[in-house]
Amino acid sequence: MLCFYNNTKKLISYTKFYLAMKRLFLLLICLVITTSALEASDKKDQLMPKLVVGIVVDQMRYDYLYRYYDLYSDGGFKRLMKQGMNFTYAQYNYIPTYTGPGHASIYTGSTPYYHGIISNDWYDKVQKKTIYCTSDSNYQTIGADNASGQMSPQRLLASTIGDELRMSNNGLSRVFSASIKDRASILPGGHMANAAYWYDGKSGNFVTSTYYAKSLSQWISNFNAQQLPAKLMANGWNLSMSESSYLRSMPDNGAGEADVFKEGETNFPHSFEKVALNTRLDLIRTTPFGNELLADFVLELIKNEKPGQGQYTDMLAVSFSSTDYVGHAYGPNSVEVMDTYLKLDTQIARLLEELDNTVGKGNYLLFLTADHAVKPNGAYMQENHLPNGSLEDKAVEDSLKSYCKMYYGFENIIETVNDNQIYFNHQILDSKKLDLHQLNTTLINYLRVTFPQMNTISSKEDFNSEMPTRTMSTFALNGFNPFRSGDLVYDLTIGYLTGGYLEGTSHGSALDYDTHVPLLFYGWKIKPGESNDEVYVEDIAPTITNLIHIQEPNGTIGVPIIHLGK
Repeated sequence: MLCFYNNTKKLISYTKFYLAMKRLFLLLICLVITTSALEASDKKDQLMPKLVVGIVVDQMRYDYLYRYYDLYSDGGFKRLMKQGMNFTYAQYNYIPTYTGPGHASIYTGSTPYYHGIISNDWYDKVQKKTIYCTSDSNYQTIGADNASGQMSPQRLLASTIGDELRMSNNGLSRVFSASIKDRASILPGGHMANAAYWYDGKSGNFVTSTYYAKSLSQWISNFNAQQLPAKLMANGWNLSMSESSYLRSMPDNGAGEADVFKEGETNFPHSFEKVALNTRLDLIRTTPFGNELLADFVLELIKNEKPGQGQYTDMLAVSFSSTDYVGHAYGPNSVEVMDTYLKLDTQIARLLEELDNTVGKGNYLLFLTADHAVKPNGAYMQENHLPNGSLEDKAVEDSLKSYCKMYYGFENIIETVNDNQIYFNHQILDSKKLDLHQLNTTLINYLRVTFPQMNTISSKEDFNSEMPTRTMSTFALNGFNPFRSGDLVYDLTIGYLTGGYLEGTSHGSALDYDTHVPLLFYGWKIKPGESNDEVYVEDIAPTITNLIHIQEPNGTIGVPIIHLGK
């Protein structure tokens, strides 16, 4: 009996212990569920992400997302396409489609009509000379002993996403921008950026301007001291995959490809042996290593400046430019372009992984797009019997001057022709008492008959009573600025570009091969999906600012395209 009693007592004790542990376990489960629910609720109710990230891939055509899709890793472009919102018919709706106007339009939500960046370079009617979109001799270079840092955003007339973000909280948010190209860093950063950095090909350093700071941060000096450009260019450029993977691109050493590295041909692997060591520092731009160098720099920026790790929402603007240099040299169907994008996919994956680790997955809002696309290689088009040609500004200027001399008796009515824009000498017009309307009509009629390569020809007079629109029906007007543009503006017909381009190719037109770009949104509050609605790059800025509940940039003509609550 005593044994039975003791065993029963033990059983009761074990049962009580089991029930107590079960209650404790259930309590812990409830606590975990409640905590997770609260955290999820906090994240859902969080008004702003920790970080906004803008990625611009210079000269990226929309179809590159799909042409090389099966060869991309799961961590780069594929991740953004599968887990983000993919707008498959994003367009530019102005001319010219260049780097400066593209970056300005993305970050201002506007077009050159309002933001004023009508080209990379344009003719200044007051100074009577061509000026660069971000040049500014009022500031000096930091990081190199040359003029590469004499830059500022002072010619940008509108505010940017970053400007509005910093104004929303008295400058407590921080904005950083980086690129290989100066204009691709300065214009996205806007007027109020904490820092903008770009690459100087003469020194091999990342530099900035006294517009932003008095000296380089120590981490940048340390980064420059590693001499990574020289190390990255120490060997040649080899393909990422077997040659059979590149059969979807035109044959290696294709027609019209530039011999960038003085090899005598353009076959892989590319050797840099015939290029002087100091020249390689600049030529890194025309290799995938330029993108790798920028990614290394941005990862170091994240590590040291810690964007998105403070109390207020920060912004990071990154523009990969080597895709543009490679594209210009070899054309969009080349093996070189394909390999550059396969290697860029790796750099995108590195950046996303670092953001996950430092800012936290779901804590950052990211978009990826391009500043323009590109026309196929001219020689490639010619070989395949596609319409192709060029028309140089000088040919138009000489022809107009000859006509004016014959028709009016003097040629200096035409001051210059620059970037498909014709500038009149208004002092001559006034002194000769020429009727502007009659002059416009006469010259447009002459151009229409003389240059069949011209598609549309418009005058400043035509635009006086019109306003730009968020459509593709007003290309010339959207890209026109009343104070900076010429008196007449024209664009070219299918297959034609301004300039010769016997090698490589370029962009700038109102045609789909230049205007159709990728547009992906990813991360905070973004649900996976796909849309082929016609949207525009001017929609990016109002979409971002609407999502994070701040004022849109002051020149915005776009609209939000990510709809809350859906």
